Amino acid sequence: MRIGELSRATGVSRRLLRYYEEQGLIVPDRSVNGYRDYDERYADRVKQIRGLLAAGLSTRLIKQILPCLDKPRSIHFPDATPEMLALLTSERDKLTDRIEVLTRNRNAMTEYLAEVERHRAPAAPGQAPPHPVSWAAPDQPRDA
Repeated sequence: MRIGELSRATGVSRRLLRYYEEQGLIVPDRSVNGYRDYDERYADRVKQIRGLLAAGLSTRLIKQILPCLDKPRSIHFPDATPEMLALLTSERDKLTDRIEVLTRNRNAMTEYLAEVERHRAPAAPGQAPPHPVSWAAPDQPRDA
């Protein structure tokens, strides 16, 4: 697929895709006329890169770990220094912490939405919907 197709498939701009190529994160084939030709697997790879960047990893680190994400048990890094392994361990632990925070926030939002929905009375035809439920501070009792 061409760069425009990959851009549409992933929601990532062409410019950013070229940047990923400059960083060695993706390596498209080139057609005889010089156009980039991306294999279908790059759509998932670009989404994977976006997720790792959103998690706070650098492109340098992403480039080092991308091979592991395909087949973790078959990859061997002869250049895996103790420093690199410590960095990967630290980044993994940061991801775990972020996942826990995100999970708690998602669960709190779910509970909030369920509580609002539970207290919401259906509006009669022709009437405005009821006012949203007001919430007290967490350490204050809620008005009923």
